[in-house]
Amino acid sequence: MINTAVKAARRAAAVINRATFDLERVIVTEKNHNDFVTDVDRAAEEAIIDVLSKAYPDHGFLCEESGASANVNDDTENVWIIDPLDGTTNFMHGFPQYAISIALQTRGVITQAVIYDPARNDLFTATKGAGAYLNEKRIRVGKLDRIANALIATGYKTGNPAALNEYLKMYGIMAERCQGVRRAGSAALDLAYVACGRLDGFYEKNLNPWDIAAGSLLVSEAGGIVAEFNGESDYLHKGHIIAGSPKVFGQMVGLLAEFA
Repeated sequence: MINTAVKAARRAAAVINRATFDLERVIVTEKNHNDFVTDVDRAAEEAIIDVLSKAYPDHGFLCEESGASANVNDDTENVWIIDPLDGTTNFMHGFPQYAISIALQTRGVITQAVIYDPARNDLFTATKGAGAYLNEKRIRVGKLDRIANALIATGYKTGNPAALNEYLKMYGIMAERCQGVRRAGSAALDLAYVACGRLDGFYEKNLNPWDIAAGSLLVSEAGGIVAEFNGESDYLHKGHIIAGSPKVFGQMVGLLAEFA
């Protein structure tokens, strides 16, 4: 299954990479305030679904652009959770921080994960119980034990003044206590970077399952911890997530406890 998911990701990457040669021709639609979708998002999603549905015709799909397939319900055993282009705004501007995110949920548990960065040709993969990999080399989360030395990532979705105030408060707390806070614009890549030690932690609220499904498995299989702000495990559906190497994660949860 992981090999099929990689094939699907590379098929989507071909669509995305072709579009980067002439971004002015990309058709952009605003779904909500500052929330955009392009014809490239939709074409990449179709490419992924085409590969996976041919290999697994009985599987369901939960996708950012097309939503849930007709066969997805509480009894569906296998559901692919797909974000064909996480970081659409970055892509539209030619800022090379975006990725394809594909995860398989089996009986409610994420069991396979692929995050592919087509700009850098970085392929992150994970299978539950079998570890996490970057370009076929085993990866582990960072070893820092003090958040003061940590590089942390975060994100924010525009359009909600109350959420913005909360985001700024959280940012202030973290910026004063760690080495640096980054908002690069792709939750999928942020989580993949935590898994390989490029980042030490990540936190964000109000995300969707397709933003974090694959990345959460990468982090946990790389030895990190993923949870809600209150430490519980229902982050995939609640959309509030903290992830990090074990010691940094614990300190992040403590610092952000008031926002749980």
